[in-house]
Amino acid sequence: MYHAGNFHSLSPDEVEITAIRAQGAGGQNVNKVSNAVHLRFDITASTLPEAIRTRLLQLGDQRISKDGVVIIKAQKFRSLEKNRADALRRLEELINRVAAPPKARRATRPTRAAVTRRLEGKARRASVKAGRGKVGD
Repeated sequence: MYHAGNFHSLSPDEVEITAIRAQGAGGQNVNKVSNAVHLRFDITASTLPEAIRTRLLQLGDQRISKDGVVIIKAQKFRSLEKNRADALRRLEELINRVAAPPKARRATRPTRAAVTRRLEGKARRASVKAGRGKVGD
């Protein structure tokens, strides 16, 4: 059982982790060792609470595909285990980001002084522009 942050546990069968070959520098080793990790997590098929699933699907994150699958590629480390842990940590961060419900926006009114300042500024600007007319009008 994999436990992530401040929500319930993610079961390992919901997270699909594949070992792939890393890109970039690494000498001969990079060509023969699969130590990068490709993590796939299907949001719609997961056991996450409905509210968290909805907020995840509404996120504009490029790691979430149109069909609601989170795809994370981890290749920062040279060890497969470290990359696997990094990928799971990044998935956990993504889920924790939407775990707390967003604060409801409370409408506020501008103070009377702020309104007065704004209107005085507008009047000043209007008089400057009024003075720019053609001579003789």
